[in-house]
Amino acid sequence: MNFNIRGENIKVTPAMREYTEKKVSKLERYFDTPPNSDVHVNMKVYNDQQMIEVTIPMPNLLLRAEEEHQDMYAAIDLVVEKLERQIRKHKTKVNRKFRQEGSVKYMFRDELSPTTTSVAEAEVDEDELQVVKTKRFTFKPMDVEEAILQMDMLGHSFFVFSNSVSGNTGVVYRRKDGKYGLIEQD
Repeated sequence: MNFNIRGENIKVTPAMREYTEKKVSKLERYFDTPPNSDVHVNMKVYNDQQMIEVTIPMPNLLLRAEEEHQDMYAAIDLVVEKLERQIRKHKTKVNRKFRQEGSVKYMFRDELSPTTTSVAEAEVDEDELQVVKTKRFTFKPMDVEEAILQMDMLGHSFFVFSNSVSGNTGVVYRRKDGKYGLIEQD
């Protein structure tokens, strides 16, 4: 793994860099062959909160997690645990859906870790992917600012709308830093 570690409002010390590389490199044990991909790590500090984002792009799979804590080292530990859960969840899903040679499941080792997941835990992962409610509605054409106002009035963290300027479907969402984001259709 090739590490790209950046800091926003924080100086990444050699000790922090070494600790991050050591912890994230432990994820290699989940793969048959160590992934030859870049690991993008972004460390941030806002007020008293330390944040870390880790993104590992791989063929057929994108691992991404972020965590915040008052201590950066604790945040690193938490984000690695989150990535491990993603790998276990993905492997369970892939094993259930794909049985042919050459699928993504063959990039993972057969045993997930020294403490393998139990059947009950695998069943919980399957239930998490189940759609329990479907809503259908017509999008009213509006601009981005109106969509943000609608989202805030409803008290939601995201809002799907039809962009009156471009005519495409878009999603506005509230970011953890309190600002807003926009996802647009190509």
